[in-house]
Amino acid sequence: MTKQWSPESWRSRPVRQVPEYPDQKALEKVEAELRSAPPLVFAGEARRLKSQLGDVAEGRAFLLQGGDCAESFAEFHPDNIRDTFRVLLQMSVVLTFAASCPVVKVGRMAGQFAKPRSAPMEKIGDQEFPSYRGDIVNNIDFDAESRIPDPARMLKAYSQAAATLNLLRAFSQGGYANLHKVHRWNLEFLDNSPAGDKYQQLAERIDEALRFMEACGLGSDTQTLRGTDFYVSHEALLLWYEQALTRVDSTSGDWYDTSGHMLWIGDRTRQIDEAHVEFLSGVANPIGMKVGPSADLDDLIRVIDKLNPENEAGRLTLICRMGADIIEDKLPPIVRRVQSEGRKVVWSSDPMHGNTIKSPSGFKTRPFDSILSEVKSFFRIHRAEGSYAGGVHFEMTGQNVTECTGGAQEITDETLGDRYHTHCDPRLNASQSLELAFLIAEALKEERLARAQDVAQAS
Repeated sequence: MTKQWSPESWRSRPVRQVPEYPDQKALEKVEAELRSAPPLVFAGEARRLKSQLGDVAEGRAFLLQGGDCAESFAEFHPDNIRDTFRVLLQMSVVLTFAASCPVVKVGRMAGQFAKPRSAPMEKIGDQEFPSYRGDIVNNIDFDAESRIPDPARMLKAYSQAAATLNLLRAFSQGGYANLHKVHRWNLEFLDNSPAGDKYQQLAERIDEALRFMEACGLGSDTQTLRGTDFYVSHEALLLWYEQALTRVDSTSGDWYDTSGHMLWIGDRTRQIDEAHVEFLSGVANPIGMKVGPSADLDDLIRVIDKLNPENEAGRLTLICRMGADIIEDKLPPIVRRVQSEGRKVVWSSDPMHGNTIKSPSGFKTRPFDSILSEVKSFFRIHRAEGSYAGGVHFEMTGQNVTECTGGAQEITDETLGDRYHTHCDPRLNASQSLELAFLIAEALKEERLARAQDVAQAS
């Protein structure tokens, strides 16, 4: 970790994308209360995730990261947590079979309450108020009182995160994640999907593999098939909250941010001499960093070295967010430079943020075809550069929302308003997420076969 670092050293650096709290005493009181609260995750869990991400960096596993754009207090419900967890499990089964390697499952859950904004103020008509920065900061209602940053909301976020984690741990280890059950859910999806016939062959092959395991004595009562590792992550944006939950691990002596297993830095806050990079450089959790098309290559290498000075596989994930129309131009130089410098990173694709548009009806949306196009380009670029396309990062939900256009459901501009529920950015719904998993599975299979052919030719 960085020398001369302490959990509060970020406070001496410039900081972006955080609110100005009007009541400093109230803020300090909340920080003190959070410092005495139990950790949300444990250092050993974060170390296990880093080890598994090390396998991804070395090309032996694949990362699936997904969940809500921004968690809200109003939509907090066990059914919503269950449904998103279920879709991620369904996606992972398809991807595991196609890639023939473990899939590391990381949710954007139990902490994704804060959101960066493009402008500090929001204007509607003649009224202008501070921007909504996520439920952990202020209220989405458009009035003066609602938009005042309130530090007490951090306590509610902590409580909701704790309850979410409790439920996720029960789901992941209590039999709900049984592999045979998850596959049956996928078969139900195919029966009800307009594109079901297209993916039937892959589903049948998974079915055959499960029956083979049953015949070998690996039944549904086998612990390996009954449970799964599942981790949580969020953007470490609100640094008062993150610092208050940062603790020294009694086993290793290292500092861990116990608000989540994995934390990431956004594309707007990855400046090397500023607060967010400073803070995350000192915690031992696995770290992600969003990388957009504006990234300066020299700056990127310097930030990589500050966040991962030991060049440790699994420590750092670069989450690339480009846009379907520019990824072929912007991503190759980034991959080439990082590869040439010998930096060990997990390469993950975020095909959501670069493909956000405003629909004719006025809704912010993301076309399904653009999302898929960027993912396919991501795989193609890494194949050409000799690097490993190691993961995908989606904003999605288990709910039947209508926020992204297209897909087999053929959501149109006219139907966006039917169930447009997001607090921030548009999300893939359950059906679109699963459809995308089947389409990515085809790309993963092609990549696996191509790599095997390369190895055969080299030998």
